[in-house]
Amino acid sequence: METLALLCYINFMAAISIRYTKPTLTRKDMDAVLQTMVDEKIGPGEKKREFVKLFSAFLGAKDGIALRSLTDVISYSVSALKLEEGATIALSLFTPKIYEIVLKKMGYDLYFTDVDEFGLPKLDDVQSGIESNHVKALIAFLPLGSMYKEIEPLKELGIPLIEDVTESLCSEFGTLKAGMLGDIVLCSFEEDGIISTGGGAIAVSRKDEYIDALKKEAERTRRYNDLPDMNASLGIVQLVKIDSTIERRREIFKAFQQSLQKGEGKSFLSGNINFNPNGFTFPVMIETRLDEAVAFAEKCGIEVRRSFSQSVGNRFQEKYERYPNAVGPIARCLSFPLYPFLRSTDVDTIEKVLRHIG
Repeated sequence: METLALLCYINFMAAISIRYTKPTLTRKDMDAVLQTMVDEKIGPGEKKREFVKLFSAFLGAKDGIALRSLTDVISYSVSALKLEEGATIALSLFTPKIYEIVLKKMGYDLYFTDVDEFGLPKLDDVQSGIESNHVKALIAFLPLGSMYKEIEPLKELGIPLIEDVTESLCSEFGTLKAGMLGDIVLCSFEEDGIISTGGGAIAVSRKDEYIDALKKEAERTRRYNDLPDMNASLGIVQLVKIDSTIERRREIFKAFQQSLQKGEGKSFLSGNINFNPNGFTFPVMIETRLDEAVAFAEKCGIEVRRSFSQSVGNRFQEKYERYPNAVGPIARCLSFPLYPFLRSTDVDTIEKVLRHIG
């Protein structure tokens, strides 16, 4: 403990030394962008089309669209479902607030669900919404690397499903992989993403009816909304090397998990032997005061974040009886840095803190 205290003091004097996130960009990635500039093709073009095809194939989809804005991707994807005006859409309390903003602007009603043991929309809640609130579609945001363990219960709901794999891309449960569930699958490419193009998002599908609808929606504003080739070129090189990226993330995740188990902390993610998370981040449930845990981590030079600070559930924290599974993590889950560019000394520092946090 004295060693940890000394380490924290040294890092505190140097302020934050371990950033929460850092994009996985290498010299090769930068060269890919430079090449698009040399080719004088920085707007939407062949690289964008190549990226969409590669990403679609990676998820076992047929085709889709890649746009500059996640808000447009959400809007076009929901429009592709061809729901009735004012229809009700279900989404869990862990869903990012951007969804609520977009869907309400589009005129849809929202039905908020609790979450299951994996942090995903609780299917009993969704079924109740279908029966009593006329829910016509489900947004399944897969948070912090989580994913469903089976497909059949989702199919039995009988409503279209939009699956957001931004934080769960490459997570696995047995033979099931994130991105295999949705009628339409979304992924955002912001700075902290598994794949980062410096912004933008994609929507892909296995069904021709949804692909045609997505492309029809995108065609109206293609000149101004398509993902530029400069950004797409970043996505291509990162997608090509994604296996090694995920391998490194998982290696660090397992090291953090072993350190956490030596202390009193508890991981947010399921410990099911068949679950293989992607290492998007390392979320920890904090039993003590969250602000004290944040201060302790920052004193040790580690930037941490509340895992669900941007979720729609923040305003429902008083409704424990209605959302018993979601309220706790929204209030007490803290995410630690996890990305391939963490130095061995950074990993060691985070491991030491994880052994003393809880």
